[in-house]
Amino acid sequence: MSHRKDTDYLSISARIRVMENRLLTRERMDRMIEARDTAEAMKVLVECGYPDRGGDLNAVLAQARADTFREMEKASPDCRLSEIFQLKYDYHNAKVLLKAAAVGEQAERLMLPGGRYDRRQLLESWNQEDLGAYSEEFQQAMAQAQSVLADSGDPQKADLILDRACYREMALLANELHSDYLRGYVRLAVDIANLRTAVRVHRMGRERDFLRQALLEGGNVPVQTILSAQGDGLGKVFWSGPLAQAAELGAQLTQPDSGPLTAFEKACDDALTAYLASAHRVPFGEQVVIGYLYAKEAELTAIRTIFAGRAAGLDGDTIRARLRETYA
Repeated sequence: MSHRKDTDYLSISARIRVMENRLLTRERMDRMIEARDTAEAMKVLVECGYPDRGGDLNAVLAQARADTFREMEKASPDCRLSEIFQLKYDYHNAKVLLKAAAVGEQAERLMLPGGRYDRRQLLESWNQEDLGAYSEEFQQAMAQAQSVLADSGDPQKADLILDRACYREMALLANELHSDYLRGYVRLAVDIANLRTAVRVHRMGRERDFLRQALLEGGNVPVQTILSAQGDGLGKVFWSGPLAQAAELGAQLTQPDSGPLTAFEKACDDALTAYLASAHRVPFGEQVVIGYLYAKEAELTAIRTIFAGRAAGLDGDTIRARLRETYA
């Protein structure tokens, strides 16, 4: 497919700018946090265009995600833009299928909607041992992960195979779309995954070979550079990029019992939000669509954080401290 021009996105960009007014702002989140009860908190979501599903939060969010993907697919000049955010649900479902088969359990209840592939159709295809309708990368990763899990009995090794395939498909998609903006997003996402992995591996006291196997190719920072850094040297590896703050926090947490990872995880997510929020400076183009799709994904995460915090009886300040920076 030929490269789309920015002007091809004039109509949908204007539409998205209007839709952005309904995104959850900090003020709306505060209203949800301070609401007297769950019903009152749910009313804020309805005001923002979320469906009223009788208080069933999971159903509300699942429908909102499906509606967003469907709307962007129909309205965007290239329907594949939304796939960059759908891939993770496909590969989550792949992990569920493999592990459920390994232990003889039912997979459907743990599979998530929102992927490129309908979860029920994927389950049926898996049970029939026919994945011919799915991407070649997905098929190969499923076969390899299944073989490794059967041979080793180690689900972590199977997960790594599927994670690598997910990021490879993201990079392939960005290249197919000729999108520098998406390429930058994928490279940063790989960097974040690698930084998180490095911090956790160092905290666990695992050997360098274990880290080598867990790191992903395709980021801005080469795998060898990360491998050469000692735990407290991770800050220097990422010091000149968007992950400088997150890496500095992570470097301080590389020793066992060095404290919770909450602030570090938040800094990682905020770096990705900052990159994608740059779409606000673009009047029209693919960046506007990509930025909005990410904004909705981040919004769904924030809603879950708020309702989970309320259910756990956390005070408002504690819930706010767990929220990521907003796109809106």
